[in-house]
Amino acid sequence: MNRREALSTVSLLVGGTIIGAEVFLSGCDKARPKQVLFLTAEDIALLDEVGETILPATPSSPGAKEAMIGTFMSSIVTDCYKESEQKIFRDGILRLDESSQTKFKKGFMDLAPKEKHSLLLALDGEAKNYKATIKPGDPEIHYYSMMKQLTLWGYFSSEIGATKALRHISIPGHYDSCVPIEKGQKAWA
Repeated sequence: MNRREALSTVSLLVGGTIIGAEVFLSGCDKARPKQVLFLTAEDIALLDEVGETILPATPSSPGAKEAMIGTFMSSIVTDCYKESEQKIFRDGILRLDESSQTKFKKGFMDLAPKEKHSLLLALDGEAKNYKATIKPGDPEIHYYSMMKQLTLWGYFSSEIGATKALRHISIPGHYDSCVPIEKGQKAWA
């Protein structure tokens, strides 16, 4: 190979790399579609109350509201759920408030803590019955099951849940496979 062929080959390789990179990176210049806000501020406040009723604050640990569970649910449902699941969740927020109106003649946000707890216990039973009697063509999950699962996931994976509700060591020591646990003792994060 002579010098001219070598320079020509190098030019093609380098030029192709630069042009290829430009074409590849041009996909990054396009504006991303604007994210549609799936839940309103009122919905997020309601989900905070649902979460706080499921995991209330205690003297030893903060509740789900302090972990901003409503914002977590909004993010996960908006960014990760399929449209069909989003519809179940969104309709579920409306159905939760309708259940509250039917049972107590007022919205969920206006209920006393004991009434909220009573309503969520009834919905939990309804969700368990739904799972046992699901028919083909029905949604595969009850809306309250979604809310409860997201509350538990969001709370225990948050900094507050992992460090204050569970025992946490940020730099772990050695592995102990058999550790005695006493009744009432916090689980490990």
